[in-house]
Amino acid sequence: MIEQNLILILVCLPFVGALLAATLPVHAHNAAAWISGLLLAAGLAIMAVLHAPVAAGGVVRALVLWVPSLRLNLSLRVDGFAWMFVVLVLAIGILVVVYARYYLSRTDPVPRFYSFLLAFTGAMLGVLVAGNVLVLVVFWELTSITSFLLIGYWHQGQAARDGARMALVVTATGGLCLLVAMLIIGQIAGSYTLDVVLASGDLVRAHPLYPLILALFLIGAFTKSAQFPFHFWLPGAMAAPTPVSAFLHSATMVKAGVFLLVRFSPVLGGTDLWFYAVTGIGMATLILGAMVALFRHDLKGLLAYSTISHLGLITALAGIGTQGAILAAIFHIANHAVFKASLFMAAGIIDHETGTRDMRRLSGLFRAMPITGTLAIVASAAMAGVPLLNGFLSKEMFFAEVVDWHNGTWLDNSLPWLATFASVFSVAYSLRFIVTVFFGPKADDLPKEPHEPSPWMRRPVELLVLVCLLVGILPGLTLGPLLNQAARSVLGADMPYYSIAIWHGLNAPLVMSAAALIAGAVLYLTFADTIAKGPEGPPLLHRIRAQRVYEWMMLQFTWRLPRKIYGATGTERLQPQLRLMVLLATGAGAVTLWGGLRLAHEMLSTPLNPAFALMWAVGAVCAVGAAWQAKYHRFAALVLLGGAGLITCLTFAWFSAPDLAVTQLLVESVTTVLLLLGLRWLPRRREEIAEDKLLPAKMRRLRDFVIAVVAGAGIAAIAFVVMTRPTIPNIGNWFLRNAYHEGGGTNVVNVILVDFRAFDTFGEITVLAIVGLTVFALLRRFRPAAESAGLPEQQQGEAAEALKDYLRVASVIMRWMFAPLIVMSAYLFLRGHDLPGGGFSAGVTLAIAFLLQYLGHNVRWVEARLTVLPIRWMGFGLLIAGLTGVGAWLFGYPFLTAHAQYVDIPVIGKVPAATAMAFDLGVYALVVGATILMLVAIAHQSLRSARLREVEAEAEAEAEAEREAAAAPAPARAPARAPAPVAGGTA
Repeated sequence: MIEQNLILILVCLPFVGALLAATLPVHAHNAAAWISGLLLAAGLAIMAVLHAPVAAGGVVRALVLWVPSLRLNLSLRVDGFAWMFVVLVLAIGILVVVYARYYLSRTDPVPRFYSFLLAFTGAMLGVLVAGNVLVLVVFWELTSITSFLLIGYWHQGQAARDGARMALVVTATGGLCLLVAMLIIGQIAGSYTLDVVLASGDLVRAHPLYPLILALFLIGAFTKSAQFPFHFWLPGAMAAPTPVSAFLHSATMVKAGVFLLVRFSPVLGGTDLWFYAVTGIGMATLILGAMVALFRHDLKGLLAYSTISHLGLITALAGIGTQGAILAAIFHIANHAVFKASLFMAAGIIDHETGTRDMRRLSGLFRAMPITGTLAIVASAAMAGVPLLNGFLSKEMFFAEVVDWHNGTWLDNSLPWLATFASVFSVAYSLRFIVTVFFGPKADDLPKEPHEPSPWMRRPVELLVLVCLLVGILPGLTLGPLLNQAARSVLGADMPYYSIAIWHGLNAPLVMSAAALIAGAVLYLTFADTIAKGPEGPPLLHRIRAQRVYEWMMLQFTWRLPRKIYGATGTERLQPQLRLMVLLATGAGAVTLWGGLRLAHEMLSTPLNPAFALMWAVGAVCAVGAAWQAKYHRFAALVLLGGAGLITCLTFAWFSAPDLAVTQLLVESVTTVLLLLGLRWLPRRREEIAEDKLLPAKMRRLRDFVIAVVAGAGIAAIAFVVMTRPTIPNIGNWFLRNAYHEGGGTNVVNVILVDFRAFDTFGEITVLAIVGLTVFALLRRFRPAAESAGLPEQQQGEAAEALKDYLRVASVIMRWMFAPLIVMSAYLFLRGHDLPGGGFSAGVTLAIAFLLQYLGHNVRWVEARLTVLPIRWMGFGLLIAGLTGVGAWLFGYPFLTAHAQYVDIPVIGKVPAATAMAFDLGVYALVVGATILMLVAIAHQSLRSARLREVEAEAEAEAEAEREAAAAPAPARAPARAPAPVAGGTA
């Protein structure tokens, strides 16, 4: 139980830290750094506690029930592979936090940076410890979103915005493909639990959908790990601050894809299709990245393409899939994270202290920055694979695997040659990084005078370089046990222990390493000048860029194609849009339900009640009248529309649905009032919009009438069939039987909403909050036309006087309705679990009380006396509803599980109490907030419309006065005197 709680705390800690950092003031740089560092250190302490059971070959698991009936649970697990990766992420994350404290400027919003960084760390930890494949995909997409925020941190720069957008589009699209693959795998395996999926390799590989699964899975992994042809987003992400690059592109973001390849190699690997796709793409990426890196002039650009190349190396090893290859892949994941993080930080120091990253301007920095230069040289040597450094060991293991692997294919036979060829370029670009930046003549045109950075800015680099040396000299004592532990958790407990040593004798891998070192040095020294002065790409290839293909596709599919579709089908007219929507919905319903509707014969013979028929006749007349009056008189149409709504309300009451009747009545009221507010500033209908150029007015109205009748008759038929089905056991009967015993309430409708189907309700109120915020945001930027625009001046005056007379009478009633409506709102809320009512109805009632105040008073008068913060109401509503669901976890129950019992109160006696009431309180608060927020937006538009009319009138009066003054003859010169003050000033 303790271990389970520790895993949950491990995943939650970064998100808690992100919230804390986000609430800090902008200048609280030290506090944000301390919070981030301490929380990540706490995560390392948790991993230290979990090491003992993991080292023994066990798997530590945690399970939080979510929707058990759908096999959707928050399942977490930590094995050897996940443990090593989590420690790597947390350790480098702490170093990045320290480094960023001294890298970022005092003018930067540093707390926001740490908030994004911690949120991304939490998402990455979720990917690593997810025990359910769907949970893994959720965290996977969350890494795409949070990395978007990190890459675009300096959003004032165009490059940052473009890089962030590109990374999000590519990786999130790959995540959608991964989701589909995981859904299919879960169906084949019979479970979405990762343990079951990992044990279902034979079943998945033998399935006919295996090629499709593999393609979708690899798109997800390749996009995240920047494999060809999806590699182009990673160089664009270099516009992020260097601490972000050091973290995302060494141990986290780009490593998620190769983590997934290694983790799922027992499930999807072992086939020729896997070998060709994974190893082939990996080798192509390895060579392409190494070649392009040699020709990049930007320090971070060189490191970005070298990262792409090394990710290709790890991908190729995952494609080979032998025990030694998986061990080598895990080894190089750790080694690459260490030396690449140190190199990114060194590049950031150079940029920070010299003002540039352009290697064509950098030279001779070793004189001014000897310590930084030494650290960068050692890290570059590790990247090149120089002996006695960690990069040499994992690269030699890579050479050993490509030499030993034999399946008789052309790709297998060419692997040693391709690996050596790529390593030659790896040595060359590493050598260029060292020689160009730190040696040669001293640069004299740098923006800043170079010098060593603050010692604490350099400490993270020193620690990482020390790890490179220790692992390179003592691999068996430092990293050997952890590597075997990680590989065994992937491949199984029967995997033998691999001894990692520096010397294995004179063999083919050693010869390949020596040949790559010598050939790489010769290549760079021979063409150094050509590379420095040439384009940023290999000859004949620098013009071919995948980014250009991406930009062309984005231009076509997000701009030109939508414009063509809009040009063919789009219009600013509301009626054609609604017509198209209704036709599509009617067609989809007809295709789906054709032949499936069966009327109950015994109900068809039931005589129709005359009162009910009369009521519906009135409703039909109101509906037709509303449609007819919409063209001539909007207010009359609104009144008739309200009449149709009231008939619907009476229909619900007739069929014994009091909850629906109450809700319909309240929603009809609030909708009518909101529309009344909107009608005050709607412009007059334009004739060119009202008239259809293709059809005469009568034909157009007949067409719309036919569409309305067909759609309405279809909905009526569906409703009639559902309500007249024979009485057989169904889900409704189950709710009727269990509402009181399971949910503690006799109002079955409300029990369903806040207990049985509370998860659906939680999603619905979330959507309502989004809608409220969207309406408010749109109306804030909208400039309405003047009220009664287009009417003659006399009619405008008459309309204004009529409105004033109406308000004088109605405002008194509206003001006195405030207190009774508040009492009614409380009454509906408190009785909702047992009698018609509930949080939604009560919330709408309270919103109506505020609406009436806005109608009966001036907007400013109301807001000066009633302090309502609707966004806070919405936020607290969501928070209360969410915490109610989370509270069930504390007792080991699924999310939003409700509990009901009777509480014995002295004097009063036993009172029913249910936790669903707290959830209903969240619904109540959110409904009030969302409705009032939309009200405030519309009411202020009405106020703005009136003020706009005043300003236009003042401007017109001033213009008329200027015209009269210009037309009048010039007056005779008068004696000089002081000008008289102008009363009132100017508007």
